[in-house]
This record gives sequence, structure tokens and C-alpha cells, in this order.
Amino acid sequence: MASTVSFSPANVQMLQGRSCHGHAAFGGCSAVPRTGPRMRSVAVRVSSEQEAAPAVRAPSGRTIEECEADAVAGRFPAPPPLVRPKAPEGTPQIRPLDMTKRPRRNRRSPALRAAFQETTISPANLVLPLFIHEGEDDAPIGAMPGCYRLGWRHGLLDEVYKSRDVGVNSFVLFPKVPDALKSQSGDEAYNDNGLVPRTIRLLKDKFPDIVVYTDVALDPYSSDGHDGIVREDGVIMNDETVYQLCKQAVSQARAGADVVSPSDMMDGRVGAIRAALDAEGFHDVSIMSYTAKYASSFYGPFREALDSNPRFGDKKTYQMNPANYREALLETAADEAEGADILLVKPGLPYLDVIRLLRDNSALPIAAYQVSGEYSMIKAGGALNMIDEEKVMMESLMCLRRAGADIILTYFARQAANVLCGMRSN
Repeated sequence: MASTVSFSPANVQMLQGRSCHGHAAFGGCSAVPRTGPRMRSVAVRVSSEQEAAPAVRAPSGRTIEECEADAVAGRFPAPPPLVRPKAPEGTPQIRPLDMTKRPRRNRRSPALRAAFQETTISPANLVLPLFIHEGEDDAPIGAMPGCYRLGWRHGLLDEVYKSRDVGVNSFVLFPKVPDALKSQSGDEAYNDNGLVPRTIRLLKDKFPDIVVYTDVALDPYSSDGHDGIVREDGVIMNDETVYQLCKQAVSQARAGADVVSPSDMMDGRVGAIRAALDAEGFHDVSIMSYTAKYASSFYGPFREALDSNPRFGDKKTYQMNPANYREALLETAADEAEGADILLVKPGLPYLDVIRLLRDNSALPIAAYQVSGEYSMIKAGGALNMIDEEKVMMESLMCLRRAGADIILTYFARQAANVLCGMRSN
């Protein structure tokens, strides 16, 4: 059954005169047609379905119209009684503490906690370290579950593709160099057709928008396993090493590196590398200096991955003493003066105080390296069901951000980005 609604001639004229922007009724922009010069009414048919539509009702069972009428008349329903949740039996009855400030008020609900969260993390804050080698197959790294020496032609590209899919667009390369190419002077480090330059060119060809960081140091190329040239009495030669590092950085920049990262801890290398890059026209290539790199015991799994353990001795004459704090300020001042663009602290989580020190004393971006030992401990704890691996992983990364790190080099980068994107962490 349909009903008929009549409009007077005045109403019809009003409808005829409206444009689209005047909200023309019943059919878009078309005016209602006249049936004659003195039409008395226009009929609009309303379907029986519309006519029979049930009234919208409030939870009380009354219609919205009835509720609105009561509100206009000033008749408002009584609010529900306040019910205080009961405390468990045995709870002492006490007089509330006389406190004007209760910080827990801002933590009492998920919405409030999210509103007041001071530190955030996103895939854009993460840099994924990648181990590469000359082979075709990916070789698992025993001490670093889930990490591989990637074949530079295939496995590497697959890992970068998957990482970009969850928002990780920054990568740092570490090569496993064949022993036959290693020497005491590390000349392979600046071979333009070496593993790292070839890999950079491939990555930039396939993924031109990613950020490629490189490692500038001689230890992967040294037959002695040290970051610099070793004199016959065991002394690491500073200035001669810096000369080699400059050639290495220029070679990497020539291949297309976006950021070169001297990790060797030689004195003066940042300024020398900046001058070498500028002399070759690479003014836009950035330098991320390993400003505070400590002689840490957390590097063990990494050295297994690259087979780069020192053949003798240790690295304590050039890497920093883990007991020192103020010394990081000396390195910060030197790197800033020499033209560093990013300052890095390594390791990360055990050195949160140093990250904060650099953050409070420099306007430059701060990077933190969550190193192989940190990664492997979390993995091992998770595998033994001693900790929740995913939660500890995310908490550790948030701690690095909270301490002041703008970017984090971490082997968890893709796994953490999966979590941030709401996907399974695998």
C-alpha cells in the first residue's frame, strides 16, 4: 500500500528554483515538472516499506521522539546509580591518603595510556644489518638464529623485498670476504668490483629508493682480523689505516652508498673521510660515525657471522673501555667537529646511559646498534620459554628509543616491523 503526499503550488515553485547546491529534492538537479499553467499539486509516492518502517527506540523502549519531547519539557531520566566495585574480603578499611597528585590517574585505561605515551617506534626508525657472501645459497649463522649469510644475488634481494613490504627501507651491509682475498693491509676493502660495491649497485638498481649504509673498517678484509693495519710489534697503525679507510669510503660512495659508516675507531678518520668524499664530488654522501664503540663482549656472534675474530690480541687499544662514560663526550666533540652527520653508540641496551649522554649533548641524529649478543640472548631466552621473545624484543627497542636513539640498527628489524604492522612476527 502506498500513500500520497501533496505539495502546494508555492512549494512546487520552490523546488523548481533550486539548483544542485540548493539541495533539489527527489531526483538530483531536475526541477519538478508542471502539468499545466495552474497546477494545484504534485504527488510524490512513498512506498509501503518506508511507511511501515519501525520507529527507532532508545534502550528504555521509548521512541527517540518521546525522549526528545521529554527533554524539551525538562523531564530528564535519572542517571544510573553509582556502584563502586567491591574490594576483596579482608581488605583493610582505611582513610584515603591525603594526595593531590596521583600519577596512576593517567594510566588507568588503554586510551589514556596511548594518549600520554611519550615514546613511539615505527619501521622507519629501524635499520636492518645484512650479512652477504659470494655464494648462491643462504648459510644459517649458528649463533644468531634466524640470521643468514645471504647470497648477494638472490637471498639478499628476497630479504630486502620482504623488509620493504613492512616498511623497513634502510639496510647496512657486512661482507663475509673469502680468506684468499684478505691481506694485512686490507686492499680488497677498496676494490670497486668487490663484494660490497657489486651489492650496492645491485640494490640501487632493484630498489632505488632504499637507504644503503655501509661499514667502513678493515677487519672483514684483514688477514689479522683487526680494524686497522697491524705493525710487527702488534700496534694498530692509526694514520696509515685512515688512508685505507678513505679509499674504502670513496669506493662505496662511487657504487651508490647513501651513508658510509666508519666503525674502526681510529682517531681523525671522520674528518679525513669527509675530505676524501668531498674531493671526489660525493658531497651528499653522509657519514654515520661509530662515535662510542666499546670493546664489548657482546660482539661474539657477529664475529662468527663474518669469520673476523682477531688472529691475536684484542681491540682495546682503539675501541672504548666499557667502564668509561665521560670519554664518549670527547669522541662526540671530535666527530661533530670533523663533519659527522649521525653519531652511533654500540652496543645498545647495555649502554643506554651513553645514548642519553650523546642525545643531551648533540643536536645530531643519534643511532644505536642492538648488537648480535643482545639479539642472540633474546632469541635464546625465547627458545627456552624463559621470556616472551616478541614482548622483550619490542620493549628493548622502545628502551633504545626512549634513551634518545633516532634510529636503531637491529637484526630484529623485519620481525619488529611485522609486529608494528599487526602481522605475525616471523
